[in-house]
Amino acid sequence: MAAESPRVRDLTEQDLLDRIFPHLPVGSRTLVPPGDDAAVVAAPDGRVVVTCDVLVEGVHFRRDWSTAADVGRRAAMQNLADVAAMGARPTALVVGLVVPGDTPAAWVEGLAAGLGDACRPLDVGVVGGDLSSGPVLVVAVTAHGDLEGRTAVRRTGARPGDVVALAGRCGWSGAGWALLAAGRPQLDAGLVAAYRSPEPLVEAGALAARGGATAMLDVSDGLLRDGRRLARASGVTLDLGPPGTVLADDVARLRGAADALGVAVDDWLLAGGEDHGLLATFPADATLPEGFRPVGVVRERGGEPVLVDGRPPRAGSVGWDHFAD
Repeated sequence: MAAESPRVRDLTEQDLLDRIFPHLPVGSRTLVPPGDDAAVVAAPDGRVVVTCDVLVEGVHFRRDWSTAADVGRRAAMQNLADVAAMGARPTALVVGLVVPGDTPAAWVEGLAAGLGDACRPLDVGVVGGDLSSGPVLVVAVTAHGDLEGRTAVRRTGARPGDVVALAGRCGWSGAGWALLAAGRPQLDAGLVAAYRSPEPLVEAGALAARGGATAMLDVSDGLLRDGRRLARASGVTLDLGPPGTVLADDVARLRGAADALGVAVDDWLLAGGEDHGLLATFPADATLPEGFRPVGVVRERGGEPVLVDGRPPRAGSVGWDHFAD
């Protein structure tokens, strides 16, 4: 029988760090790895893209729904997607971790393994951070990226006549959450996995920048809510095509779970977040980069920032807002 994992309170900080670091990649851009007061990461472009996100147990994840590795991968991916949405290549993560003393050390090691699994294929280093004890598990990740000589792709550049395009899944994570919340995860393990450990097309961000994207953002809070953010920043209206047509592959994938739970597929497509797809706009004559599919057009600003098939979306399909409830 395997020995029970010690609790965090039974270890010194250095003991815990010694368990964490073997799981973490350094990355080829890291000049000074963890071990000093700070790491040093090369920034050949001379500009650094920086973003951060926080995951709080009970708000963003549940340990009875997700493994430690799932949480680690998710924490990394949502930050890597934000860097990608600026058209940059992610280079390094810094992680702050608050851990209750009764947390098994093996859980923290699993978290580190998940971070490593997400970052290693993208040559992203996990180069440092901080540890603290506290009453609830908190994972705070800061990601850095390199524009590699390109202009940052912001939310402000969409223009009437542009094509609206999406890279990545849509609605899968929302469906997975719904299955878990309904106590029926066995109905579709793939959708549940998409919630537990999203797989954004991180490398598509740089491709979009090279392909002439005029605006872009990470879809973390739902296609409608994030589409509105892009539209308002650019002073335009996004007119999304009929979901059953422009998101036909996602509709087909979600249909079985939606029917089983009595949910409209469009609820997940338009309001479901955390797939971390990249929503971008491109000039009408541009060739969409690999991974992107057209989902609408940009119009002059009207009364609604986002339309669906030329009409205002129905009330209630707004997406995730931390402070709405």
